[in-house]
Amino acid sequence: MDSPLDNPAWASLTGPHARFAERHGRALRYRPDVATFAALPDRPDERTWADLAALAGPGAIAPITTPHTPPADWEVVDRIDAVQLVDDGVRAAEEPEAIRLGPADVPEMLDLVRRTRPGPFLPRTVELGTYLGIRRDGALVAMAGERLHPPGWTEISAVCTDPAHRGQGLATRLVHAVTAGIRARGEQAMMHAAASNTGAIALYESLGFRIRQHLVITLLRTPVTTPAAVRA
Repeated sequence: MDSPLDNPAWASLTGPHARFAERHGRALRYRPDVATFAALPDRPDERTWADLAALAGPGAIAPITTPHTPPADWEVVDRIDAVQLVDDGVRAAEEPEAIRLGPADVPEMLDLVRRTRPGPFLPRTVELGTYLGIRRDGALVAMAGERLHPPGWTEISAVCTDPAHRGQGLATRLVHAVTAGIRARGEQAMMHAAASNTGAIALYESLGFRIRQHLVITLLRTPVTTPAAVRA
């Protein structure tokens, strides 16, 4: 792995997010109520695939962020073309209107995600890093926060705004604020976006992100009959 960004879920789970990891042999995944990603080392062998099958369970979905070819008895459910963007001069600025979101805000965060569909967000995703939100008349109308955490980098994720409050620059202000917090730790910001979401990509590029690489997020289904991993 030339950069932790080349295998970001693995770098996160073996580094800053190790406390959220579930492991079987050489396969890792986030705890199921925290995030959806599974992770494999750079050159998984047959034993490593068996480890992931045992970890996920028979017939389970395991999303990975690396272009590994699974064994023949695994099903490729979907392949999502995506881009990885990195900070290339993003304006970092605190946002006076932003509030720190926590476990008590999760029901509203889940509702906002359900209505705006920025990507997976689970009951404990808020524990992965700093999440900031903006409220209007007491209601949460916009948020952004931190998800994957490869060493030296933090992914900005769950950027979303209630449809009734779009066009006010709320998401931009929150991205600036989250970036400011990341830089204050001496780290750099990065993001992922579906390649088909050209509007979001154009927005992020206008904010100072640049595309580092194109990648494929693969949703795999483990074999219905899961063999136990053979350990040496």
